[in-house]
Amino acid sequence: MDTLLLMLVCGVGYLIAYHTYGRFLAKKIFKLNKNAPVPSVELQDGIDYVPARKGIIFGHHYTSIAGTGPIVGPAIGIIWGWLPAILWVTLGCIFMGAVHDFGALIVSMRNEGKSISEIAAKYINIRVRFIFFAVVFLSLLIVIAIFGVVIAAVFTTFPSSVIAVWLQIPIAIALGFAIYKKGASIPVATAIAVVGMYLFIAVGSWLPIEFDMVLGMPATGFWVIILLIYAWVASTLPVTTLLQPRDYINAWQLFIAMALLVGGTVVASLAGNLPLVAPAINTSLPKDVLPLWPFMFVTIACGAISGFHSLVASGTTAKQVAKEPDSLF
Repeated sequence: MDTLLLMLVCGVGYLIAYHTYGRFLAKKIFKLNKNAPVPSVELQDGIDYVPARKGIIFGHHYTSIAGTGPIVGPAIGIIWGWLPAILWVTLGCIFMGAVHDFGALIVSMRNEGKSISEIAAKYINIRVRFIFFAVVFLSLLIVIAIFGVVIAAVFTTFPSSVIAVWLQIPIAIALGFAIYKKGASIPVATAIAVVGMYLFIAVGSWLPIEFDMVLGMPATGFWVIILLIYAWVASTLPVTTLLQPRDYINAWQLFIAMALLVGGTVVASLAGNLPLVAPAINTSLPKDVLPLWPFMFVTIACGAISGFHSLVASGTTAKQVAKEPDSLF
């Protein structure tokens, strides 16, 4: 099968599923009601509970869950062949992952935006709450540790990324201030922020920040400490100050990158330069490769279904959705 045809089939499949199965879930299963009370309005405090426009909250949620997992998992999972990988990513996302994330968001919204562990205590018992809390705590501890080390290594290996990444902070703060305090036009403010983000990428390539030791510690260790401090500060500020606007402009960076990838796929495929080189089903696996069942489903997790997404849905997103139908956006 041609790469372009495969991309079109999957893309059209997602669109059809969203407009049919997604709306079925919204209307018949979850029974979304635009007049139903939501935590962002009922409990609005200007810190965590803040109603946001659906485009902005989509960018925040999308960037929060679109990490390295959806990229690395399928890249490794294709060792069993592209056919099982693409079927799992496409069908798994439609019938499992999207339903899981959608359901977690709605359940949290209808329970004052509380976390999964608190909801478990309400509907099951306090012991289950403790188990959920322990799992969530350990999971987040691992995620923070891994991403801290990985990003610190990126700063050390690619010093041109330092300015590009850190100067997104003042851009995000300015964007949040312009939209929420000054009532600026969202399209205009977004365009200025995105252009500024790319300008700072260029500045970073001209002015790389590189060092080996800081206060007697390796550069990687120094960056890990700085990143942990940043994570703490960002989590304590009002969500509209930094967290939400930064995720929003980062989402535009992802949109632009995906548009370029799609455009490149179309051009290369039409030129005959992008054939499928991997086998549909790999029957010549190396001896040390584990069997497809169940390990492909463990390897390709976030690309199809991930329990971590429920933490994002109930942790921040549920507190910002302005009305129930926006959750389908």
